[in-house]
Formats: sequence, structure tokens, C-alpha cells
Amino acid sequence: MNKDLFTYIFTFVVLFFGGGYTHQLLLEKQAIILPFSLEKIYLFHASFSLIICANLRVICTVDKLLPQVGFIYLTTLLIKLILFGIFFYNPIFTIEKLSLSEKISLLIPVFIFLLTEAVFAVKILNKNN
Repeated sequence: MNKDLFTYIFTFVVLFFGGGYTHQLLLEKQAIILPFSLEKIYLFHASFSLIICANLRVICTVDKLLPQVGFIYLTTLLIKLILFGIFFYNPIFTIEKLSLSEKISLLIPVFIFLLTEAVFAVKILNKNN
């Protein structure tokens, strides 16, 4: 289990630094200024995805909760979406209209971390079945 937790931590830290700063560099090269902090968005997704994967791994050790792990994962995704809306309400939802580059810049970290998180969740579920 320690090896799995280290893998999650390493992967999400690399995605945070690698993805976040590469994304920021590409935006700076094209002289695009975002009205929100891209670093905070990457940090939110990295930390929350790490928490989800680590908790799923721990939950799988409890025999009574093992059949419910898939539903627990879906619930945590909903909680992640709600918390994202709460934390980033002012910088994102109060802006009149987001440009296409701003919308894409919001979706890129979502998809990066969601796909990585889903791969880990599938591995956790398959390991225990």
C-alpha cells in the first residue's frame, strides 16, 4: 500500500509542476493573460485527486466497503465539482464572458487530473476484484 501511495503522490506532483508550468509557459508565449490563477486551479485538482486516490486505496482495505468503492468514487467526483465551484466562484463565474482560450485553460487541468484519477481508480478496483 505504501508503494501505491508513493506512486499517487509522485504522479500528481509531477502533473502539477509539469502540466501547470508548461501550460503557463504556453500561455505566456502567446501573450494570453488569464483572469484567474492557473496555478491555484492545478493545485486544487492535484491535491483533491491525490486525496481521492489515497482514500480509495484505504477504503479498499475495509471489506464491508469494498462493494461500494465505485459509488464512493462517483460521490467524491461530485464533491470535487461542488468544491471547485465554491472555491473558484469569484474568479470564474463572476466574469461576464470567458474567451475560448480561458475556457480551454480551465478544462485542460480538469481532463488531465480526471483521466489520471480514473486510471488509478480502475487499477484500485481491478486489484481488489
